[in-house]
Amino acid sequence: MRLKDKVAIVVGAGQSPGEGIGNGRATAIRFAQEGARVLCVDRDLASAQETVDLIEKQSGHAAAFEADVLKEASLQAMVKDTIRRWGRIDILHYNVGVSIAGGDAPPTEITEEAFDRVTAINLRGAVMACKHVLPVMREQKSGVIIQISSVASGSNYPYVAYKTSKAAMIAFTEQLAIQNAPFGVRANCILPGLMDTPMAVDTRARKTNRSRAEVAAERDSRVPLRAKMGTGWDVANAALFLASDEANFVTGVTLPVDGGALLNLVRE
Repeated sequence: MRLKDKVAIVVGAGQSPGEGIGNGRATAIRFAQEGARVLCVDRDLASAQETVDLIEKQSGHAAAFEADVLKEASLQAMVKDTIRRWGRIDILHYNVGVSIAGGDAPPTEITEEAFDRVTAINLRGAVMACKHVLPVMREQKSGVIIQISSVASGSNYPYVAYKTSKAAMIAFTEQLAIQNAPFGVRANCILPGLMDTPMAVDTRARKTNRSRAEVAAERDSRVPLRAKMGTGWDVANAALFLASDEANFVTGVTLPVDGGALLNLVRE
């Protein structure tokens, strides 16, 4: 019960259609298993409610909330709803991201609309969520912010908006960490590698007209550790550590959860 009596917001607690479990849903479930009350936030309320149902089947405590990260007022309402329900916010976990599903493309092919949409979802939404959570956490003199970036931020990733926004998220997390340390608020970033999630695998299969098995096999072959992608549970367990008091002296870090993928980068 590492999160006993804690209140957590998980933005992106639903998931895309497909096999397996997404990072956000797995994290919401994991937080609840460890004693947190979890607001499961997603633009798809039905998908968020599915996550709540899974939590409640295990006797956990959760509620679903519909929010669009493209709208600041929606994120402000999310914070107000959490306070109304439970009186405090101990954890904000921002697990929203889009790449090819948002029209992302190489630098020579990207459109203004696609770049603006991807960066707004991946980065601006995180900034706006933190904007409204920080006053609560500062008043409490405690809180944890966890953001999901990607190993794409520091590797040879072909699509410009996702890579740029996820790299910027690391800088934003570092800013949060140092500027809010006097208030007892910690901020850290997780860098998932190649994960076997519906968004990563099923979406690519649909967009490239390939089978899920083909996409999964190609991704598995690129993972150093056991030649097997990670799962949403791997990200969830890393988030649990960062959210817990076990990481009480950890702030401003980027934690790869990538099966050793970043070790393959050639450094001059």
